[in-house]
Amino acid sequence: MVKFMFKSFILCSVLLFGVLIGMQQANQGMIKMKGYNDPDFQGAFQIDSDQTGDIEASILGNEVTSQDLQKKQEQLEQIEAFNIFSQLGKQLANIVSNGVSSLLKMITEVMDG
Repeated sequence: MVKFMFKSFILCSVLLFGVLIGMQQANQGMIKMKGYNDPDFQGAFQIDSDQTGDIEASILGNEVTSQDLQKKQEQLEQIEAFNIFSQLGKQLANIVSNGVSSLLKMITEVMDG
């Protein structure tokens, strides 16, 4: 299961990266087709540096900062902390697993005895 999730995550990451590269290439094609550089056209993914050395990133025109990432991480932690369906699913999985293992033990004891 972990192997499948890891492969799925890698595949989604590669596809997302490919989409961003494709959008950047389309933007450059629009600039070439137009014949001049229009400041309204922005790249899909931009990284800029300030005078202070800070690095700013923007994806599709939305700026991404470390504070945004920290807020999103806190929101995810809160969601996981109060996810009752996840807890119910884990309990149900444990009940089914224990039931099946006890059933298999009973079947093997009957066949051996």
